[in-house]
Amino acid sequence: MEKFFKIQERNSSIRTEIFAGITTFMAMAYILMVNAGMFSALEGQVTYGAVYIATALSAVVGTVLIGLLANLPLAQASGMGLNAYFVYTACFSLGLSYANALVLVLVDGLVFLLLTLTGLRKLIFEGIPGEVKVAISAGIGLFIAFIGFQNSGIVVNDPATCVNLASFNVYSGGVSWSQIMPMLITIFGVLAIAILAHKKVRGAVLWGILGSAVVYYILGLLTVPEFYANNVAPNLSSNFFSAFQEFAEFSLFRVFREGFDFSAYIAAKGVGSFIVMFLTTMLAFCMVDMFDTLGTLYGACSAGNMLTKDGEVPNMNKAMLSDAIATCVGAVCGTSTVTTFVESSSGISEGGRTGLASLVTAALFFIAMFLAPVAQLIPTYATATALIYVGVLMMAGVKNIDWQDPAKALPGFLTMAVMVFTYNISYGIAFGLISCVVIKIFTGKAKEIHAATWVITILFALTFFLTH
Repeated sequence: MEKFFKIQERNSSIRTEIFAGITTFMAMAYILMVNAGMFSALEGQVTYGAVYIATALSAVVGTVLIGLLANLPLAQASGMGLNAYFVYTACFSLGLSYANALVLVLVDGLVFLLLTLTGLRKLIFEGIPGEVKVAISAGIGLFIAFIGFQNSGIVVNDPATCVNLASFNVYSGGVSWSQIMPMLITIFGVLAIAILAHKKVRGAVLWGILGSAVVYYILGLLTVPEFYANNVAPNLSSNFFSAFQEFAEFSLFRVFREGFDFSAYIAAKGVGSFIVMFLTTMLAFCMVDMFDTLGTLYGACSAGNMLTKDGEVPNMNKAMLSDAIATCVGAVCGTSTVTTFVESSSGISEGGRTGLASLVTAALFFIAMFLAPVAQLIPTYATATALIYVGVLMMAGVKNIDWQDPAKALPGFLTMAVMVFTYNISYGIAFGLISCVVIKIFTGKAKEIHAATWVITILFALTFFLTH
C-alpha cells in the first residue's frame, strides 16, 4: 500500500487517510438524497430509489477511479447544477424524456474522454472568457437555490409577478400550521448549516439535512393531524431491496433501451431543430462539467499545497480521465453527469493526500447504497436546505469578476441573471458568451476571442433562431 499510494512520501499516514476519506463522505453524502429527490420530479419516468442507487454506484466507480488512477484524495458523484440542468432544462424546458437526456450525458462523457486523451480539454477551458467561467458556477448556485426555495414552498407562483413569498400568516392568511411548519424547518435548517459550517463541524450540510428531517417528524407527529398516515407510513413500507429492483427496471441501461429514440422531439420540432438542440445542450453539459472539474481540481489541490512546482494538478490528465469514464458510467446507471466534488477539500483539510482517502470515501458510498429506504424518509423540506446552502457556496467566485469594467461585468451578470430568470442554465451561458463576443468585436478586441469561443457562441446563437 505504501509503494502504491506513497503515503509517507506525501507526509501522511494510513490513519490520517482513513479519517480524511470519512470526512469527505460526510461532507458530500447529501448528494444521495438531493439527487434522488430532484430526479423524482420526473414522475412516471424514474423513481427515487432507482436514482439513489444510480447516484451511489456512479460515485463509487468515479471515486475509486480517481483514487487508483490519479492517486488523489478526491471524490466524485453526480454534480450539483448538472443534475438541475438535466431535470429542469433538458427534460422540463426542452421536452426531452429521461432516457433521451441520458444520451446527452453519455455523449458528454465520450466527448470528454476524447478531449482528455487528445489534450484539447484544457485548451478549450482556457479559451472561455474568465468572467463567464466564474459566472456559470455562480449562476448555477442561484438557480439551484431558487429550486430549493420552490421545493420547500417558500417561493410560490404569482399570476402578477410570476413569483412571490408564501404566506406565513397563520392567523388571518388562510394558511395552516401544517403548511407553515415545513417552510420554517427549511429556513432554520439553512441557518443551522451555516452555523455548523462556521464552527468547522464536519459534514455540516449532512447534519443540517438530518437534523431538519428529525425536527420535521417530531413537530409533525406532535402537532399535525394525520401526519403519520400521510408522511411516515408510505415510506416505511419500502424494503431494503426495492431500490435495487427499481434501479434495474427504471434506470440501469435505460439510455440504450430507450434513449436513442428522439422521434417524439423530431416530430414536434423538426430535424434541424433537433440537431442544433442536441449540439448546444450537449455543449452546455460539457462546459459546466469542464468548469466544475478543472476548477475543483485546482482549488482542492491548491488548498492542500498539492500543486506541482509548475502550479499544475498532479496527474491531472488521469484525474480528468476518471471524470470522463465516471460520467459514462453514470449515464449507463441512469444519473446525470458525474464530476469531482469541491467538498473533497474538507478531506484534504483533514490531511488526506493520497488515493487511499478516496477508496475510503468510495467504500462508504457503497455501504450507503443499502440505506435507500432510510434516505427516502428524508422530506423535501430537509433536502431543500442543502440546495439553498450549496447555492451560497457556489457564489464565492463572483468576487473574481471585475465589476468596474463593463466589458466584463455585463457578460458575467447576464450569465447569472438569465439562468435564473429564464429557468434555463444553457440560456445563461449563451447570453454570457454572445454578449462577451459582441463587446469585444465593437471595442476592437476581436483578436482576443478564442476559436473555441467563436464556435460555441455561434452554436448557442443558432438555438434562439432555430429551436426556441
